[in-house]
Amino acid sequence: MSDTDVIVVGGGPAGLSTALFTAKNGLETTVFDTDETWMHKAHLFNYLGVGSIGGSEFMATARQQVDAFGVDRHQGEQVTGVASSDGGFVVETEDGDYDARYVIFATGANRELATDLGCETDDDGVVEVDLDMETSVDDAYATGAMVRPEKWEATIAVGDGAAAALDVLSKERGERYHDFDVPADAERVFGGLGDE
Repeated sequence: MSDTDVIVVGGGPAGLSTALFTAKNGLETTVFDTDETWMHKAHLFNYLGVGSIGGSEFMATARQQVDAFGVDRHQGEQVTGVASSDGGFVVETEDGDYDARYVIFATGANRELATDLGCETDDDGVVEVDLDMETSVDDAYATGAMVRPEKWEATIAVGDGAAAALDVLSKERGERYHDFDVPADAERVFGGLGDE
């Protein structure tokens, strides 16, 4: 059994956004990604700050970014179950079990793992969350199409992932946390490459 702070189930825009924020801010983060994201069918030119990029190219860049911040990414390892445990969750995969204090579901329209965990849904089966993306199960979050069935947009999913991550970071620090970088942060992290 492997222990980590945060497990993200799903490696699309929402999942990788969550992982970026949590790992960048010092939480051990594991992502399970079966690479079934709809992004492979997309071409982005409605994403603020991006002129035009293919969905698969966007995903490759996003994966490279989270990898650079130390995310433990399990590409192709499918999660088969999630259960509550003392102090967190046990995430079961085809290759083993993993413990985490927090779990973030970023599985697109597939809500099965969240509902099996006991997350409340509305009459249409949509996972109910608060403004921070937390479900009815403490420390379990749901993002993207799981909670917004009519808004399948990468920018919305990325925002949901960031909101979940910031709530986790706020809980860990015991006060509201904001991830706001300044040029000095980029210089420290990238050795001046962020100045260009």
